[in-house]
Amino acid sequence: MSYLLLLLVHLLCAAFWVGGMATLHFAVRPAAVATLEPPLRLRTMAAALRRFFVGVDASVTLLFVSGVAMILMTGGFRGVHWRVEAMMGIAIVMAAIYVYIRASVFRALRRSVEESAWPVAAARLDMVRKLVSLNLALGVAVFAVAILGRAS
Repeated sequence: MSYLLLLLVHLLCAAFWVGGMATLHFAVRPAAVATLEPPLRLRTMAAALRRFFVGVDASVTLLFVSGVAMILMTGGFRGVHWRVEAMMGIAIVMAAIYVYIRASVFRALRRSVEESAWPVAAARLDMVRKLVSLNLALGVAVFAVAILGRAS
């Protein structure tokens, strides 16, 4: 696979993940809060997150595979620019946060929605919101490093 094709896959996956978090955080969630009663809102958000996370699973995997492949194609980790190291470091933190959301908090959210435990579900969804906000900020930082780091 060529470097440019790997870069395209990498950028599309990053845009999907970060853009999806922004869409859910700034559009879907506020619209659900404004228009839906809590039980329906919690069901809707759990369903939307479930669908989004399927894409994020693939995106995170492809981000790491394409990123490492591009590093190896350009001579390995020894000669990478500081911005590549910074992007990799932030990406590892983002992936760890995502794995925690996916494996723990979201699982508890889905279980509480299935049991109609609405206060518990609301607390879990709020935790997802806070962690997604953190990951969104980190994702924006990765884009900033990628673009602004080219100048140095």
